[in-house]
Amino acid sequence: MKRFEELFSELKAKAESKDPESGTVKELEKGKHFIGKKIIEEAGEVWMAAEYEGREKTAEEISQLLYHLQVMMIACDLSLEDVYKYL
Repeated sequence: MKRFEELFSELKAKAESKDPESGTVKELEKGKHFIGKKIIEEAGEVWMAAEYEGREKTAEEISQLLYHLQVMMIACDLSLEDVYKYL
C-alpha cells in the first residue's frame, strides 16, 4: 500500500527518468490538456461509483483520480507543499 507522499515521490522519479515505457512519462508528454481531461474523466467516475457502485469501487476510482492529480502537479512543477499550504 502506498501513501500519498510516497506516490508523489515515485511519480516524480519516473518523470525525471523519462523512461519511454512509463505510463506516467507518456501522460506527461501528452501535456496538461490531456491530463486535465483524465482528471475530469476520473472525477466523473468517482461520482458514479459513489452513487451506484459501493465503497470499494469508489475507493478505486478515488485512487485513480489522485494519481492523475499528482501527474498534473508534476506537469505544473508543483510540490506537495505548494498544495498543502491551501488545505
